[in-house]
Amino acid sequence: MAPMFRPQRRHERPPRLGESPVAITRSVLDSALASARSSYPNEFGGVLRVTAPRVIGELLLLPGTTSGRRHANFQLYMLHADLAVVGTVHSHPSGALHPSEADLQLFRGWGRRHVILGAPFTADCWRSYDGNGRPVPLTVVDSANAALPGAAPDDR
Repeated sequence: MAPMFRPQRRHERPPRLGESPVAITRSVLDSALASARSSYPNEFGGVLRVTAPRVIGELLLLPGTTSGRRHANFQLYMLHADLAVVGTVHSHPSGALHPSEADLQLFRGWGRRHVILGAPFTADCWRSYDGNGRPVPLTVVDSANAALPGAAPDDR
């Protein structure tokens, strides 16, 4: 009898519970910016997931998410339990890169990293925030397995 194939994600060091991401892959950022441009003049919203320690490597789109010119409503109950989900991304068609009061309520109650994209949705039109709405840097890396700035080779 042939052994059953079971695909598995393998990390050199799996993400630890509570670790905050310090980087985002270029492909995730480019996908989010393209989605925001496509949704304009309405807002776009998605969920961010780490795929390697401390690196956001996936953009998840939730079924039932609705958006208008001044809102994106996430249906977070549609998200399966996943400790690798670390925050949200959404656009501001106005171009404002600071969180609104509604954004701060979402940030405080859910996730550790949040990205706001602003019109015209080019590579430099975004900012990242922590769960309290404070600006935090996210380094853009080419792949989830790229070495992080300031990290020892074993800390990838």
